[in-house]
Amino acid sequence: MSTDTGTLTGLTDRVRELAAASPDERVTSWHVRDVALPGGPGTMALITMDNGFDHTKPTTFGPSGLLGLQRALDGVQARAEAGEIVAVGLTGKPFVFAVGADLKDVGGLGSRDQALTIARFGHEQLRRFAELPAPSFAFVNGAAMGGGVEIALHCTYRTISSGVPAVALPEVFLGLVPGWGGTHLLPNLVGVERAAQLVLQNPLNQNRMINGVQASRLGLADALFEPADFLARSLAWAGAVLRGEQVVERTDVDRDEQAWETALTAVRREADQRTGRAALAPYRAIELLRAARTDDRDTGFAREDDALADLIVSDEFRAGVYAFDLVQRRAKRPAGAPDRDLARRVTAVGVVGAGLMASQLALLLVRRLEVPVLITDLDQTRVDQGVGWVHAELQQLVEKRRLSADRAARYRSLVTGSTSKDGFADADLVVEAVFEELSVKQQVLAEVEAVVSPECVLATNTSSLSITAMASGLQHPERVIGIHFFNPVAVMPLVEIVRGEQTDDATLATAYATGKALRKTCVGVQDSPSFVVNRLLGRFMGEVGRVVDEGTPLQVVDGAFAGLAPMPPFVLLGLVGPAIALHNSETLAAAFPDRFHVSPLLRRVVEAGKRGFYLQDGGRPRLDPDVEAMLEQPAEPVVLEPEQVRERVLSALAEEARLMLDEGVVVAAADLDLAMITGAGFAFWNGGLTPLLDRTGAAEAATGRRFHPRGVADVADVADVGA
Repeated sequence: MSTDTGTLTGLTDRVRELAAASPDERVTSWHVRDVALPGGPGTMALITMDNGFDHTKPTTFGPSGLLGLQRALDGVQARAEAGEIVAVGLTGKPFVFAVGADLKDVGGLGSRDQALTIARFGHEQLRRFAELPAPSFAFVNGAAMGGGVEIALHCTYRTISSGVPAVALPEVFLGLVPGWGGTHLLPNLVGVERAAQLVLQNPLNQNRMINGVQASRLGLADALFEPADFLARSLAWAGAVLRGEQVVERTDVDRDEQAWETALTAVRREADQRTGRAALAPYRAIELLRAARTDDRDTGFAREDDALADLIVSDEFRAGVYAFDLVQRRAKRPAGAPDRDLARRVTAVGVVGAGLMASQLALLLVRRLEVPVLITDLDQTRVDQGVGWVHAELQQLVEKRRLSADRAARYRSLVTGSTSKDGFADADLVVEAVFEELSVKQQVLAEVEAVVSPECVLATNTSSLSITAMASGLQHPERVIGIHFFNPVAVMPLVEIVRGEQTDDATLATAYATGKALRKTCVGVQDSPSFVVNRLLGRFMGEVGRVVDEGTPLQVVDGAFAGLAPMPPFVLLGLVGPAIALHNSETLAAAFPDRFHVSPLLRRVVEAGKRGFYLQDGGRPRLDPDVEAMLEQPAEPVVLEPEQVRERVLSALAEEARLMLDEGVVVAAADLDLAMITGAGFAFWNGGLTPLLDRTGAAEAATGRRFHPRGVADVADVADVGA
């Protein structure tokens, strides 16, 4: 039962006040048109959600948009009561269904009371789809996230397109919970285990998304149709349902208390590992999922209202909004990028090297730029392996139905190999990805310069070496730039654009334009040892290595960073590769010997040829006995508690971040955070790195000041929280 009329009127008035205070809201309209359902059951009122922009600006629900929904539903409800329509449909503009509340609007709410108002009003409108006098149908035609998924859950029936690229409940990733019905309706539709996957496990795993086919298999939709005729088939299906010719079957949900609790215990364990219990949202979500087993709808929605109101005025969510803004806005307008009109056109690319990194680059370049890509290496065997790897990956994409056979064939024809660099004569961009040794890279660039045109941009994928030094022996050092990709190239969003002392604006603009064409997040960096991500990770890894070398058990150190780092540091070392980590540590220690520590343990691990610190034992990591034997107990060990380890390492990171800003490595702290989020997987709900350093007090303790004024990535006035 929804809110009584008097209370709803007061709620509506408060939402109108919020709408008036949000003049920049991208308002969603709810266009209603009549559709005669095939087969003659009657007329459907089909509502299309549309904010007036193309698919690059997805449909969201702000205060004005929700008021518009209220008006639209008032109209269709009256018509349903009068018998003028037999059903209500809901769909989205091309390629987009809806993505829920606009984080900019929600992040601007100034008090818990305002947050509670939006939470309740959203519930009151969305639930009406389940309470209309006629059945409701959600036709999910495009991306659906957050409130977009929840509005569909309120409908009586759902269809989904097999072409939908993303379905997600990302709220926990941002420091919230699905608060408009998601934590109550979803487990009662698909079961608690599947609900926990969408509500908790996917967001905690770097906001993993599922597609339309996967959503259908999970039980989110009652029917799956191809995108070409999705709406027509959905309308025909709805007509068959109303005529009784199409029976909708859903699996009964197991409500056994023990089974329910077992599923939630498992997801709580995962939340502990991912967040170290430092995040609020996962645990509020678990409480809501647990209550959904026995709560009626009114009680469940009221619980969601309270949770949403509490979390909206939390530091965690405000940090999540800050991080979201970085990824959605700052990433599209990189600080320091020159006028894009200066960029040179790239019609052919060369890649020096045929190893795994170089081959990954070649694959990305041919798929995104669709221009000839020439791979070179010292011998034909390596060249053939590199080109063969690219061709094999293209075939796998075809088999996975992510690429057409015709397009794959075209890409294969564009990727060629040679042992000679003479083929670079027509290249507009050449990227070197050879061994991380300055003299080797200098030689390679000199050989390339002797062949290419005067306008060709020479890029290096170095992860730590000086761009200025690399270009120093060339005739035209102004056309050398660092374009540092992260491994795996296809997955990692970040590219660090590193400007040497003599790099000119045309070269810089070409690098940014190329990064954008490759669909990467570009962060501008001044030439400095290891740039941004590897420098900060180097300080992080060096400090944890120092703590272990001084006597704190390795497992204690690894357990100290849940919720602060994307994974335990020695697990991360194994992923990066001990040899690569050692090289980075040595580079940084040579540049800054007073701050960077090269761990003897790490050196012994590399010398022993170990690829990591852990072995997998039944899916769970355990310390490699060989590595354990390499641990050396100092004469006077210093054994720290986890809290002390965290404090020490965060203080070191705060010091390094402040020094990097003072040196002008990046323009602002926001660029450090954008790089750590997209290049190292630091959590949205921490705001990346610097808001975490502010929130924990590490910034002020280590440097005497915060990185951000209050209110930028946390709650401005803590005294107002909960008021």
